[in-house]
Amino acid sequence: MTYSIVGRDPDTGELGVAVQSRAFNTGAACAWAEAGVGAIATQSFTERRYGPRGLALLAEGRNPREALDELLAADEGREIRQVAFLDVHGATAAHTGESCIPHAGDESTTNVSAQGNMLRSPDVWPAMREAFDATSATLAERLLAALDAAEAAGGDYRGRQAAGLVVVSGERDEQPSVDRVFDLRVDDHQDPLGELRRLHRLAAAYRRRNRIDETADPAEEREVARAAGLRDDEAALAALFAHARRGETDEAVALIGELVDAEPLSRAAFERYEALGLIQPGLLDRVRDR
Repeated sequence: MTYSIVGRDPDTGELGVAVQSRAFNTGAACAWAEAGVGAIATQSFTERRYGPRGLALLAEGRNPREALDELLAADEGREIRQVAFLDVHGATAAHTGESCIPHAGDESTTNVSAQGNMLRSPDVWPAMREAFDATSATLAERLLAALDAAEAAGGDYRGRQAAGLVVVSGERDEQPSVDRVFDLRVDDHQDPLGELRRLHRLAAAYRRRNRIDETADPAEEREVARAAGLRDDEAALAALFAHARRGETDEAVALIGELVDAEPLSRAAFERYEALGLIQPGLLDRVRDR
């Protein structure tokens, strides 16, 4: 019913899952990941419990093969299941039940496992792994490239409907929001992979904006934000944060004034930004005094 990939970036330690299917809301059912623990794809008459239970076993220190085999042994429907496990070290394990609807299969190696069922071609899962290995980019972009390759090789023979992308950190952080690098789903769309890429561009742009430092060029940050699809006011905010980080207070005040004039209620948001240290104290007062 689905094709998916679990992958790890050995340089950053990030772990992720990407999936596409002709099944509604597939991202919520199939993709599971936990920072510092592992990633799991569960599909084919999907048994969601492989996700949380598998991650719990990996967190206890079981290797993917042991953890997957333990859950399969307890599952009377194992022959219609398709599941892949990946741990924080890059070890993988996969299972394609004998009763999965063809074309069905999986291909696993260190740091990646690709799998699918109800596919138009047996070339789909090898194409995913090859694209993942051949793409030099972030983990999220490598996973998206693998989905595109799967679709080009035939994809789900029923067509397209939903997709999902989850990427987490290789190590836990005290702030859970930092652990979750991307958590994106397209539940029902004529072009789920295209829509998933659009959402990833937006999410990556917001993530970049929230990490602006004193080395960032304000004009470049504004243009990057616009190109990714952020609204004009959000793109202006990216430039504002860059000016503030660089100590360019006159430029920052001008942008705050522009945004407050366009929407007076945004003044309260700038008070919060000041309290959080995203802009210097006193900039909003300068806007009031204009």
